[in-house]
Amino acid sequence: MWSGQEFTGESFNHEGFAHQEWRDCRFVACSFRGADLKELVTQGCVFSECDFVDAQLNASEHTNSAFLNCKFDEANLFVTRFTACKMTGSTFIKSNIGGLSINGGDWSFTNLRLQDLRGQKLNGLRLTEADLFQCNLEKTDLRGADLSRATLTNVKLAGADLRGATLDGVDMRTLDLRGTKIDLEQAVQFAKSFGAKVQ
Repeated sequence: MWSGQEFTGESFNHEGFAHQEWRDCRFVACSFRGADLKELVTQGCVFSECDFVDAQLNASEHTNSAFLNCKFDEANLFVTRFTACKMTGSTFIKSNIGGLSINGGDWSFTNLRLQDLRGQKLNGLRLTEADLFQCNLEKTDLRGADLSRATLTNVKLAGADLRGATLDGVDMRTLDLRGTKIDLEQAVQFAKSFGAKVQ
């Protein structure tokens, strides 16, 4: 187990860390390209501007850790669990997120475009200015989520629950809300976006 370790600019490319446990460690500008991180457990760790491109993170678990401006492009995140993690500015281009579990946290400014998040429980999640272009959010629980200024162009929302979600700065006219659960305040916001006068 690593505890309290700090690394800056280190290369861990293609190295094996499967089944390890890291606590309160800090990594700055480190590279984990192609690394084996299967079933890795992190607790309270900080990864800043780290590269996880093509890494194997499947079945790993992360609690109260931060991944700031990290790249998870083409990484394997199958059945990975993030609990109360800060993922600000990280990218997930062409990554495998099947069975991904997100329990709270801050995913602001993340790039999740084209990802399949069907049926996910993202209630209360902060997604401020996240790029969700063409994401599949069908039957996704987004109650109380913060979607302020998020990119929701061509997003699939059928069956999703948006009640209590913050949609400030989102062009409601671009959303297909058929079959979506919304609250009264959102319904008024939606009507106003089309020029209706709600009295």
